[in-house]
Amino acid sequence: MLEHDVMIIGGGLAGCRAALEIKKQNSSLDVGLVAKTHPIRSHSVAAQGGIAASLQNVDPEDSWKAHAFDTVKGSDYLADQDAVEYLTKEAPEVIIELEHLGVLFSRLEDGRIAQRAFGGHSHKRTCYAADKTGHAMLHELVNNLRRNNVTIYEEWYVLQLILEDNSSQPPHENVIKEVKGVVMFNIADGGLKVVKAKAVMFATGGYGRVFNTTSNDYASTGDGLGMCAAAGLPLEDMEFVQFHPTGLYPVGVLISEAVRGEGAYLRNSEGDRFMENYAPNQMELAPRDITSRAIVLEIRGGRGIHPDGSAGGAYVHLDLTHMGKEKIMSRVPFCWEEAHRLVGVDAVYQPMPVRPTAHYCMGGIPVNTDGRVRQNATQLTEGFFAAGECACVSVHGGNRLGSNSLLECVVYGRRVGRAIANYVINRKMPEVDEKKYLEEAQKRIQDLLSQKGDLRINSLRQNFQDTMTEHCGVFRTEEVMKEGIKQIQQLKAKYSQIFLDDKGKDWNTELIEALELQNIMIVGEIILTSALQRQESRGAHSREDYPTRDDEKFLQHTLASYSADSVKVNYMPVVITMFEPKERKY
Repeated sequence: MLEHDVMIIGGGLAGCRAALEIKKQNSSLDVGLVAKTHPIRSHSVAAQGGIAASLQNVDPEDSWKAHAFDTVKGSDYLADQDAVEYLTKEAPEVIIELEHLGVLFSRLEDGRIAQRAFGGHSHKRTCYAADKTGHAMLHELVNNLRRNNVTIYEEWYVLQLILEDNSSQPPHENVIKEVKGVVMFNIADGGLKVVKAKAVMFATGGYGRVFNTTSNDYASTGDGLGMCAAAGLPLEDMEFVQFHPTGLYPVGVLISEAVRGEGAYLRNSEGDRFMENYAPNQMELAPRDITSRAIVLEIRGGRGIHPDGSAGGAYVHLDLTHMGKEKIMSRVPFCWEEAHRLVGVDAVYQPMPVRPTAHYCMGGIPVNTDGRVRQNATQLTEGFFAAGECACVSVHGGNRLGSNSLLECVVYGRRVGRAIANYVINRKMPEVDEKKYLEEAQKRIQDLLSQKGDLRINSLRQNFQDTMTEHCGVFRTEEVMKEGIKQIQQLKAKYSQIFLDDKGKDWNTELIEALELQNIMIVGEIILTSALQRQESRGAHSREDYPTRDDEKFLQHTLASYSADSVKVNYMPVVITMFEPKERKY
């Protein structure tokens, strides 16, 4: 059995930053980090537009409090304001720290870090490295892990969270749950290992692959969320799914908000900059939920565009042509490259076809501001932490502002790393029944390999993703969501009918896809059920049958608990310390 003082699941920004901080606080701690891809292929590397901080390099009027207000307003007042305060106060310091680690930010002429406008932000505060900001950040952090002797398990798939009742407590209904380690599967050779640890941290990223069109990579299947839910822990605010307004049509990959931050226009089939009708002050730089809904309404209204340029099509145009070749190629070269490579559009001379694409989860594993995972609204688990997109500390509430996600990863990755380093000092290594967990994992894998069904994984996954997109998209209604839940139950029942061609152990990617599909199905059902229960419109959750925000009933966080038969929804208060909720206008 393997053991580490700390085991981090996920090789993206939050996991890497936490690992680095643990070693910085106490170099003698034994830290392991496992990723199902190579760490620099984690989805953080795809983040394009930037990272927000009130450095005041471009706008001397900016402040952490203005950043905090923009974030809370953008969240439609569902963000926990103590968490937002910490996020925005720490932002300038973590940017300087990243610079000192070697991150190559774009510069102003005087050498200071450049900052640009981003949607929902009232000041130019987004620092960037052209349009490859995540790439620039993650590479430096991974290099620093090796320098600090973090053990990296690359291309291992974590199968199970080892969560048990705390044996030091007498058995009763509210016994504290304790995480003791994980069970993981070596993708290269099919080997299984139990890893025990004094603390486990999840930094497993998002779940974009629950939907049929997404900006997320193929690895974003909600594995950490699915494992937590399967272990009996609740998930928070899962109904809040961010659809990014500008997914490249028809492939869905992201065209960064940086493009609009640099001055691009959204146009409908009539050539109009239609955002004037939805957010006249912010225009193309309105928050993402508002911009996505505007695009869908334009398409519904017959003002979408066909490939021949006629009206009534499925997308709108993102027009960069007025920006000029030099600005496009220096500020957003990767976005130009993606459009040219994937759909044959030269954005210097032609507008890009775009429409909303599933992009980010505002909800996730409920945690306090030290990253301790909640067992319920009032109790914390032992030995278990989370940060990054898979966690919900709730700095984003009902809608995330662009360039706040990379910030959350590094600010809370660092803070959770510090909390873990202190937590494990006097903690004993837990006892784990290795034989029991290995036998369970072997049986689970063997059962999948020997299933005698006639259904292919891709077919079932595609049907599930189509159902989620159709029944829990940008706009929602009770009737449509109830039908979606019914269809999901039918699709879940078909899982036992899937058939795997590959019966081998070495590089059995079909087996990994089957395991991922279990998590996709769990996460999708929680999203839909949480959305059905929230009878209001707030942030990214837009109900056509409940079009207004209802603070009296729903100014609270959803806590959804999963079982094979149903999803049970409870609620938890929102922390309000600085800004009283008011109507959200742009």
